[in-house]
Amino acid sequence: MVTYDKRPRAALRPWLGVSAITASLFVFLTTELMPVGLLTPMSASLGISVGAAGLMVTLYGVSAGLGVPFIVAWTRRVNRRVLLSALLATLTVGNLVTAVAPSYPLVLTTRLIMGFASGVFWAIGVSMAMRLVPERHASRAAAVVMSGISIAAVVGIPLGTALESLTDWRTTFLIWAGLAALVFLAAVAVIPSLPSANAVSVREVFALPLTNVPLRLVLFTVVLFVLGHFGAYTFVRPFLEETSSATPLFITAVLMVYGVGCAAGNLVAGHTVGRSASGSFIASCAGLVVSLLALLAIGHGPAGSVISLILWGVSFGVVQLSQVNMTQAAAPGTFEAAMSLNTMAYNTSIALGALFGGQFADHLGVTSVVWFGVALTAAALLLTLGARRKTPRPVHGGASARG
Repeated sequence: MVTYDKRPRAALRPWLGVSAITASLFVFLTTELMPVGLLTPMSASLGISVGAAGLMVTLYGVSAGLGVPFIVAWTRRVNRRVLLSALLATLTVGNLVTAVAPSYPLVLTTRLIMGFASGVFWAIGVSMAMRLVPERHASRAAAVVMSGISIAAVVGIPLGTALESLTDWRTTFLIWAGLAALVFLAAVAVIPSLPSANAVSVREVFALPLTNVPLRLVLFTVVLFVLGHFGAYTFVRPFLEETSSATPLFITAVLMVYGVGCAAGNLVAGHTVGRSASGSFIASCAGLVVSLLALLAIGHGPAGSVISLILWGVSFGVVQLSQVNMTQAAAPGTFEAAMSLNTMAYNTSIALGALFGGQFADHLGVTSVVWFGVALTAAALLLTLGARRKTPRPVHGGASARG
């Protein structure tokens, strides 16, 4: 009689679930930032200005940020597998509607609804992955899910730009609708039932920064650097087209280079944030400031653009994981609630960054948007330096997540 060892299969299934959640992060993030690479053709097709087109990022971020604490609280007793499936279904339908929308108002409304789904995913996705695997592998599961950010930066957004250059922006969103549908099917197939494990009320969530000073400082820092980063990054394509006459192919390549830099930054952060999350943040935030200044100084040529975007990507890869480890260190006993607030601050700031950047682009030119990014990332750097000077004790982080 032959006996089969079922343990490898049993060990594999949780990681298939983690992979499905990673793929979910990929499609949510690329959908959120897809207009960055398609801003020029979408604005021309819909008959709007580049600044107005930036509202597609703004409204998505507003709903993702402001809605998350409330929706997570209202759905706190809903099985997380069911909730994730509903979020992916919303994303699929939203991308499909965007692809066929005849008017700009319908595109904006659809993006607003998808933003709610995206915000809830950021609040529950990493914690779901950590629950799927044995406790000793929870940090590894979180790191695997977070790799979806790098994959989106390296492959997703540049791929969307390339697809648009080969077809058009509507076909690009149609393809992304199909991809989201595939991820939905994968999640349903491999993620087991996950009853809600955290019944946290809205009042408890919003009370946290009132009593936790370190968390409050981290949230202020998040607002500043995200405003600066995404204010500039949302308009990187118009900037390169105006200052260096960049072609769509070059923009695709340089966005891919930026994504490779992000991936490298994530690897670097994996080795540095455990030693000092705040120190890693300070160094990488300084890198953001320098990279934006370099873009202004030497970004008028292909080589200068590539150098600036590599440094920008590496710096953002480090700063991304550093600030989340700072959040966890500030509120280790209430990490899920803290991440809900982090998600709100992060996504709302993406929205406001795109909004303010659009105003600068329309009234002062796209170069002014990069200066806006310099000012805000420098402010985040100064705030963190000031806070560290008052509290010199090193901050140690744990599992990584996205804010």
